[in-house]
Amino acid sequence: MIDAALIEQIANAVLAEIRSGEGVSSVPCERPRSDDTETLEDITGEECRRRILIEEACDAHALTRMKTRTNARIGVGRAGPRYKTRTLLTLRADHAAARDAVFMDVDQGILDDMGLFAVESRCADKNEFLTRPDLGRKLSESAVHDIRARCGANPDVQIFAADGLSSTAISANLPDLLPCLTDGLKDKGVAVGTPFFVRNGRVGIMDCVSELLGAKVTCVLLGERPGLATAESMSAYIAYNARVGMPESERTVVSNIHRGGTPPVEAGAYLAEALRKILKAKASGVNLRKEWEA
Repeated sequence: MIDAALIEQIANAVLAEIRSGEGVSSVPCERPRSDDTETLEDITGEECRRRILIEEACDAHALTRMKTRTNARIGVGRAGPRYKTRTLLTLRADHAAARDAVFMDVDQGILDDMGLFAVESRCADKNEFLTRPDLGRKLSESAVHDIRARCGANPDVQIFAADGLSSTAISANLPDLLPCLTDGLKDKGVAVGTPFFVRNGRVGIMDCVSELLGAKVTCVLLGERPGLATAESMSAYIAYNARVGMPESERTVVSNIHRGGTPPVEAGAYLAEALRKILKAKASGVNLRKEWEA
């Protein structure tokens, strides 16, 4: 039989190891306290990720500088042949965040606050969305009706968002990016269509939206496949005269939009200028490059 006292002793040792930081830290991570309770630090937080877990590092300052410039798991040390407890727990937490990003839906409250109406692709649920990518590239009949009824025809630029493979990316970036993008385009005299949100949508669904509304340029803001570095990365896929069956090479992509990459506000300003250039050149993707080189 397992000794309950021994289990308790091991558990207390593990907690003590986590709280101690398991090594030298150049970036302290404080734990919030109250009068009668203690809250453990967030091991997935940015400051805690910069913590050096290698004991007696040869150049702790150089390692600290490296950790501020990359999300790679460097300077994490080891305990014999295994990861240290903190590293293993962070890996598990990041994996859980990635799974949540894929399977959870964008909070309707966020869409309501932004004044975005929501439609759906032909996928009935998340399982079908993950197993039938082709259905995620097509609008449902109700979506076609709603978009026609609520959006103006023939805009210069039609912008919409889709959850893609990360609802977390939409929740984290869209509220800051979309207003900056639309305001930037309007300041440049570009006619912008009514933005909206597509649940269970993939990149190719922008072709259906473009044909439906007759947009000159279509831009979809989409959550990217999450990894263990971040689950909040969003990309903007842009196409001039997008149409069903168009080559993927005719899309322009701006990726790595998140707080650890290109911040959403900065990305919004950049996208406004990129969309203006695409509209002026009447080309996107590889065709845009050919246009500028001509």
